[in-house]
Amino acid sequence: MTNKPSLTDYLQLHFIVVIWGFTAILGKLLQPLDSSAVVLFRTLLAVLGMGALLWYRKQSILVTPSDRGRLLATGALIGLHWVTFFLAARIANVSVCLAGMATSSLWASVLEPLVLRRRVRLIEVILGAVVMAGLYVIFRFEFDKVVGLALAVFSAMLASLFTIINSRFTHRYDALVISFYEMAGAVLGAFVLWLIARAMDTQGVMSTVQYIPETPMQWLWLLVLAFVCTVYAYSVGVRLLRKFTPYMAVLTVNLEPVYGILLAMLIFGNDERMTSGFYIGTLIILAAVLAYPFLNSRFTKAEARLPAST
Repeated sequence: MTNKPSLTDYLQLHFIVVIWGFTAILGKLLQPLDSSAVVLFRTLLAVLGMGALLWYRKQSILVTPSDRGRLLATGALIGLHWVTFFLAARIANVSVCLAGMATSSLWASVLEPLVLRRRVRLIEVILGAVVMAGLYVIFRFEFDKVVGLALAVFSAMLASLFTIINSRFTHRYDALVISFYEMAGAVLGAFVLWLIARAMDTQGVMSTVQYIPETPMQWLWLLVLAFVCTVYAYSVGVRLLRKFTPYMAVLTVNLEPVYGILLAMLIFGNDERMTSGFYIGTLIILAAVLAYPFLNSRFTKAEARLPAST
């Protein structure tokens, strides 16, 4: 990291988490548009917007051929993450989807040492175990939504993976350039998933599902998804990775359920009201999130006082 994050950086990070918390709601509002179609048109509009912004700035988009391939592949992961994210919100509901996404801290604690080749830290293992305990409580009380929750947990794993991968690019390229290539990769990934979804529906079994936006409101929500939730929020999020560790970034993003669930309850009312067990499990997960900065500071100081091993 180039320098320590400022208060403005923390506020920006939380603001984009609020925006991301709203994306699950937009995905539900876009029904009956298929999840793959939502991601396809969202990312296509985002690429056009980012391309126009780069052209206006006269900014170079040159990257090495090997990095171009890696960025496009990372974008395909992002596309899969978004498709499973929206699908989870529809199969279960927005609240369950966002609770599953909170497990990204557990995935980060497992994947970051593997990808960045650093040692596993005890505090991250402990907090990961706490997250698992919260997830277990949710599973017990919301078993009828197990498929949606499992999809959300898988989506959280993908989110942690591409966040960690992005941390290796942020010091080499501009955030908007990274986002441009990754959204292009997401378009390709979403297009493949869109073709698969259409091929599986050749018999018209899913006759109520749309694969192309048909109403002005759908296009409006897609524009919000593309330019507010993607071009703005994603670009700022990538830039902030220069100042936050991947694990700290993922932990902050875990506050997404708080903002998203509150927004969902305001918008959808009783459809988003859950059992007490769901909220207990979610609170356990969020306790780990909020405890991390304090515990991390204490553990870091304690480790610094230990004598170096020979």
